[in-house]
Amino acid sequence: MGTVRIERVGYGHPDAVRLVADVQAEYVVRYGGQDESPVDPLEFEPPHGSFYLGWLNDVPVATGAWRRSRVEAFGTTETCEIKRMYVVPAARGEGHARRMLTHLEESARAAGARALVLETGMKQPEAIALYESSGYVAVPGFGYYRDSPLSRTLGKRLA
Repeated sequence: MGTVRIERVGYGHPDAVRLVADVQAEYVVRYGGQDESPVDPLEFEPPHGSFYLGWLNDVPVATGAWRRSRVEAFGTTETCEIKRMYVVPAARGEGHARRMLTHLEESARAAGARALVLETGMKQPEAIALYESSGYVAVPGFGYYRDSPLSRTLGKRLA
């Protein structure tokens, strides 16, 4: 138990690479394959986006990122897309994902975003519950999985 310390790192940071591989392995278990949506690591470098790691007692336990998007949501195209939200299994249920999500919202807002969008999967009910309880609502499909029946697209207007 404790509070996660969140810091911006490069997408290629060794701890980030390891946790992204872990989330990809989880997608294989849940969906039968890795996330195939295109990701360019440069999209997560300011001013285009940011990638964050969360540490608990100096152990990396969470990731989260945002990248600029052209998706229209809530009457604006000043949007950012949330990507790579993940908490290691041993640290789940402690509020770390909610803390990371709040950090992503605040940092994207500070960078000029007026709305956030994201894609998640129907086989991730805990993620859907987190987003909905944080004020995210269904938005029109976008991105790589736009037409997938397993995809759920959500968004939130930022104040």
